[in-house]
Formats: sequence, C-alpha cells, structure tokens
Amino acid sequence: MSLGAQALLALFPIALGGVLLVGFRVAAKHAMPAAYLAAVAVAMGAWRMSPTRVGAASVQGLFLTFDLLFIIFGALLLLHTLERSGGVAALRRSFHGVSDDRRVQVVIVAWLFGSFIEGAAGFGTPAAIAAPLLVALGFPAACAVMLGMMIQSTAVTFGAVGTPILVGVQGGLGGEVFQEALAGAGLTVLDYLRLVTAKVVLLHAAAGVFMPTLMVVMMTRFFGERRSWTEGLSILPFTLFGGVAFVVPYVLFGTFLGPEFPSLLGAPVGLAVVVTAARRGFLIPDDVWGFPRREAWADDWVSGLEEEMAEAPGGRRISTAMAWAPYLLVGVLLVLTRLPALPLGAGLRSVALTWPDILGTGIAATTTPLYLPGFVLLVVVALTALLHRMPAREVAAAVRSSASVLVGAGIVLVFTVPMVRVYINSEVNAAGLLSMPLAMAEWVAGNVGQVWPLFAGATGALGAFIAGSNTVSNLMFSAFQFGVAERLGMSTVMIVALQAVGAAAGNMVAIHNVVAASATVGLLGREGATLRKTILPTLYYLVVVGLLGLLAVHVLGVGDPLAGPR
Repeated sequence: MSLGAQALLALFPIALGGVLLVGFRVAAKHAMPAAYLAAVAVAMGAWRMSPTRVGAASVQGLFLTFDLLFIIFGALLLLHTLERSGGVAALRRSFHGVSDDRRVQVVIVAWLFGSFIEGAAGFGTPAAIAAPLLVALGFPAACAVMLGMMIQSTAVTFGAVGTPILVGVQGGLGGEVFQEALAGAGLTVLDYLRLVTAKVVLLHAAAGVFMPTLMVVMMTRFFGERRSWTEGLSILPFTLFGGVAFVVPYVLFGTFLGPEFPSLLGAPVGLAVVVTAARRGFLIPDDVWGFPRREAWADDWVSGLEEEMAEAPGGRRISTAMAWAPYLLVGVLLVLTRLPALPLGAGLRSVALTWPDILGTGIAATTTPLYLPGFVLLVVVALTALLHRMPAREVAAAVRSSASVLVGAGIVLVFTVPMVRVYINSEVNAAGLLSMPLAMAEWVAGNVGQVWPLFAGATGALGAFIAGSNTVSNLMFSAFQFGVAERLGMSTVMIVALQAVGAAAGNMVAIHNVVAASATVGLLGREGATLRKTILPTLYYLVVVGLLGLLAVHVLGVGDPLAGPR
C-alpha cells in the first residue's frame, strides 16, 4: 500500500467526524462514535491490528477519559456551587463602578476576567460566564457572544488548570516511539511538557498581547454608531497595557511553574494591576466610548435578555472577597501540590490505579486521581460550601446540575479519546506499517516540507474547529505533529507547541463553543454571524504564530533535546 493511500486511510476517521459535525450538523454524540468505529475498521482492516490490541488501546483511552471528565466535573461543580451561593453575583457586582467606558470594560471583564475563568474552568466556560455578564453591563447580546468567543484564545492552552497540555498533549504523544525518544534523551514526560509549555507561552504572548486591542477594535467596527475600525484605537495605550499586564506574568508562571498556572494565575495578576490602573484613570483617554442609544440597535444585535441577569439567581449576598476566595484557594492548593520541593504532590501521586499490561499487549494505563486538578477542585468546593454557609440541598443541586452537563461531554469523550489511542497504538500491526499518525506525518513531510511550521498551528485549529476542544485537538494531532517534526529534522518541541497554540486559536471558531455561548444570551440560530466575525482574529492568530514558527525553526535554529538544533 502506497504512503499516500496510508495517509488517506488514516485521515478518513477524522475527516468523517468533521464532515458529520460540520457538513451535516450531526450532534457530536452521534458523530464521534461513528468516527471511532471508522478508526477501528481502518486499524483492523488496513493496518491489521489485532482485536486484542484495539481493545487494549481503547481501555487506555478510557483511563484518559476518566482523567478528563474528573477535571471537567470539578470545574463545573465549583462554578455551579458559586452560582448557588451568590458568589457569581458578587463577582459581577465587583465590576460595576470601575469605568463606564465600554472599551475599558472589555479589557477588564472579557480579556482578564474571562481569561481567569478559562484558566480555572476551561471547556467553553468563559463565554458562558462573560457573555451574560457583558449583557448585564449593557452590551448587545451579539457583541457579548463575539467577545466571549475571542476570550478563548491566549488563555485556552492552559485552560482548566492546564488540561490541554497535561491531558491533551501528554495523551496524544504516548506510544513506544515517543517513550524511546524520551528515554534516549534522559527525560521524563513531565520534562517534555515543561519544554513545550515554555515555547507555548512565548508564542501566545507575542500574538495575545494585541488581543485586547483587537477585541475593542472589532467592537467599535461591528457595534459602534460609526462602524469604525479606527475608533477603538483611541484607547490603544490602555489596551496594550491590558495585554502586557496578562502576558508578562503568564510567561513567567508558564516558564517557572508549569502548564497548570499561566492562565490561572497570570490573569488575576493582570486583573489586579489593570483594575487599579483603571480606577486611577491611568492611560484612559478623556472621551468615554459607548454603544448607540438602545432604540438604535439593529435587530440582529439583541436577544431580549433582561437586565436582571446581572444577578445570578439564588444565594445570599456575600462579599467580593468571599466570592474570590474559592479561586484563590484553587491557585494556592495547585501550587502547593505541584512544587517539587514539597512532599504533598508525591504523596498524592502515590495513590495510583494502574493496569500495566492490558490484555497482554504491553499497553499500560494509569491514573492518579488525587493528583488531578479535579480533586483539588472538589476540595475547594467543600471549603466553599463551608465558607459561604450553603445548605446541603444547594450543594446537592450543584452536584446534580454539574453531573447532567457531564453526561453530554462524557458520551462524546468516551469515544473520542479511545479513537485517538487506537491511532497511536497502531504502531504495532501485522501489516508492517507505520502508525496511523506517523503515516500522515511521513506524507506531509514529503509533500509540504520546510514550510510546515506555517501550517502546524492551522492543523491544531482545524482539530479544535472539528472537536470544539483544544484538548481533543491535541489528543488527535500531537503525535502527528511530533512525527512531522522528526521527519523534517525540526524541533519537536516547537512544532508540538505550534499545535497547542493553533488549537487554542481554533476555539474562537469552534462550532460547539459558538452554540454554547449563544445559548447563554438567547441568540441560538445566529451562530453564522458570529463565526463570520471571529474568523478574523483566528486568522490573525494563525498567521502570527505561523510566521514565528518559521522564524524559530529556520532563522533562530531552535532545537530541543530530542530533535537537536537545525
């Protein structure tokens, strides 16, 4: 079988999922099982994988699915607990009175607060919180959705306390080839992930520092009275300040602490700095920009959502400090459990569930549930219930609502992640072929060549567009990107980092995320109008990081311990 035929067959299950999701608008809960079955058929038919190995790879995928769902559940439960305790309402109140200028509110509420929520919860949560909050502050619903989608860019690679790296890249890179390369370099998987993280934060910082400016400019162009691109530039010094205030701590936390912390800790640092500056009028022009009179708003701007949504239903009135306390606890506990100098992390990792030789295939799977961020989130939920004096029935209601959302995600992931593991574990087969991701990589290396860094991010974005998730895109394509880099003699760390950054940018046009954000403000059915706008910042992001990738590989000669310098 020719290499082109191998690549085409390997691509088929992923393409099938994309066509069903995008072309035929089939729900992911139906599309991804079909894609999984297609992957099994290709693996057993063309690659001649044994049924036992396919089953073992699927079981390995279920271990990863558990890790992912545990994190999602913890993030959702904390959010729903705060909604019922009055914490979300208190957070919303804390933004009133800082400034009446809509451009300032975009930087504070959308860019910084939204990025913090992404770091803490991920999975589309920022738009679900920030979009209704913006409408409550007086933004048109369509503008709120557009901005909510643009939040899902710089912070996303480290969303849900680093899940796209810790679960997505790590899960996507597994396999004997990768493990042998690590062993040859004397590195652990965690070492490699930290190297990737160090590259990702720099790429994101270069593109992300201008995202607040782009948010404001798009707001003035599409929702201003004059429909002007340049009108938003009158506050350029402040929007650049807002970008720098986030990306500087973001880079530092990512470089020195690891993938759990850039968004989770970088955003609140930036938020504190920018709110303080805004209260003092620092870099804010004398003119105050606002939307046209409400009666002049176009019909497609509005949804009819009432102003009362500024206050979350239920819960007693609590202080702003008390509302922020749970997120502070999340940050502190994660730092304490991740610092190598402290014994706490090692103790939590000692509790592990392992299947070392699944069905006699040599494939292994393990999970460390107490070390996962999901466990930290559950501990913080329990502490929040005590601090906010919540009745047991409210906590139980938060658990039920979180579990109901988890079911939908679980149906999708229970097929998607095992599909990825079938791909990766196809390296052992009776046909004597390369693994399915490496077959695609070999074809790309031979036909695209040295300009691949320009397209590596776009591949990640395609995965996020299809799957609606940075994590799933990384699961699908990390091994593919690693293989392309090896065959082209490029830095595997840099190419995998470009994958992770591109997958984050793809979240701005991920159909699932647009639907979820639109639903929170009553704009279902108008997703196309949002996508036509958010494709602009997505293209901006991909072009910037693609050019940076070319510069890093071909001019700076960036290498890594596995690939070495060019």
